[in-house]
Amino acid sequence: MPKIKLTKGELKTQRDALKQFSRFLPTLQLKKLQLQLETQKSQERIENNKRKESEFKNNITSWISMFGVLEEVQKIAKLIHILGTDTSLNNIAGVPIPVYTATRFKIDEYDLFYESPWIDDATKAICALIEIRAERDILVEQYKRINDELKVTTQRVNLFEKVKIPEAKENIRKIQIYLGDQSTSAVGRSKIAKSKLAEAAL
Repeated sequence: MPKIKLTKGELKTQRDALKQFSRFLPTLQLKKLQLQLETQKSQERIENNKRKESEFKNNITSWISMFGVLEEVQKIAKLIHILGTDTSLNNIAGVPIPVYTATRFKIDEYDLFYESPWIDDATKAICALIEIRAERDILVEQYKRINDELKVTTQRVNLFEKVKIPEAKENIRKIQIYLGDQSTSAVGRSKIAKSKLAEAAL
């Protein structure tokens, strides 16, 4: 703890600081609570996305065995080109986070008469699976940003609660004790001086 000046000016500075810390702390505590709730929601969204992928895979098991031939898998993979993932920006408890919008694809043309009859469904299924995973990447990024902000906010709350506010209170106490002692001492000296003056007048 840095050494403080034991003066009335410093007393005012410390009181002002305490008032400021006490005013900001509830706001930080509220933000911390909001971020904790959002972190939980974010984790739930990631888990929902994983369940969505699992359910989707279960729903296509009836014809997914047709992917058993490596050449067929490679052929479909070559048809699909990912152009990019689109996101919008949202604000959660003061944290800017990306929100998944869509994944853009370019599908090469193919001859419907020459290719297997299920290639349309297979291409759509792979695109849907890519979209689910692209969305999860964005959800993970959301969680990371919210959790990072939660860590920073928690550190600030702890700093105010455990360091700044107790420190300001202790400084105020020390200054008040010192100024009180000085005042008492001044009164004592004044009485002695008056007493001596009275004695001298006699």
